[in-house]
Amino acid sequence: MFGTGLLKGLGVTLKHFVETYTDDRKDVPSRYEDSIKLGEGWRVIDQPIDQEGLLTIQYPEEKRLLPERFRFIPMLLWDTEKGEDRCTACGICAKVCPPQCIWIVRDADEKGKPITRPAEFFIDVSICMSCSFCAEFCPFDAIKMNHDYELAVYDRYPQLVYDKEELTVPVEYYAALWPDQYAAEEEVRRKAEEEERAKAAARAQAQAEKAAAKASAPAGAAPSEGGEAKPKRSPEELEALKQQAAARAAAAREKAGAAPAAVKAGAAGSADGDDAAKKARLEELKRKAAEKAKQRKESAE
Repeated sequence: MFGTGLLKGLGVTLKHFVETYTDDRKDVPSRYEDSIKLGEGWRVIDQPIDQEGLLTIQYPEEKRLLPERFRFIPMLLWDTEKGEDRCTACGICAKVCPPQCIWIVRDADEKGKPITRPAEFFIDVSICMSCSFCAEFCPFDAIKMNHDYELAVYDRYPQLVYDKEELTVPVEYYAALWPDQYAAEEEVRRKAEEEERAKAAARAQAQAEKAAAKASAPAGAAPSEGGEAKPKRSPEELEALKQQAAARAAAAREKAGAAPAAVKAGAAGSADGDDAAKKARLEELKRKAAEKAKQRKESAE
């Protein structure tokens, strides 16, 4: 019949409407068995999001318990054990922020040298998109996502521009909001510290063994290239080496004394030979000159 679908739809709407009021009027376990009472009628509904049926929460008297991975705006962590900010003002969070709502001013000492800590840290929460990129890319686990979502104000400036004091929370606050994630991060940090301590212990042991080996070596022994000390020579070996050196020096002196005499003798012999050759050459030139003069005289006659 025409209009039956419309009537069925209106019937479903009426059914849900009535169930909503009956659920509010009755203290049924499906609604309040896991709720957390806060006093004066205030309670937190601890019930899964994917439950069956309708659930009307009478906000703000009733609130839903937020899951751990709920995120709203960032927060800065204060390390209570070290008594300092985890943030080093590296600026990575400001670089990866899509709406560019983070800006940081790095601190400096009395001489103007930069210090690895923020002097100012601002977030404009009116344009923050709660993407958690800043928390994911932070290499020091210094910035995390907060669960506080009741931040409505009348004016944007300056109420919605949060500074460093408003953003900073102790690490225990983060551990209460994100228990599973905090435990996993602390386990990773603990393993890294254990590895670093093991490496430091190994280096200390190696240095101790090296010092012990150096102390146990005999006095006056110089270490060789392989790290072992060379054996010392006996007095007899040293005396034999001295005699060999003296013999080589005497032979060198004798050789050096004989060389000048030979050089002088050779020089004298060469000088005599040069004079004889010069005389013979002069006689040859005189003979040729006499022959030429005789030929010219004969031709003139």
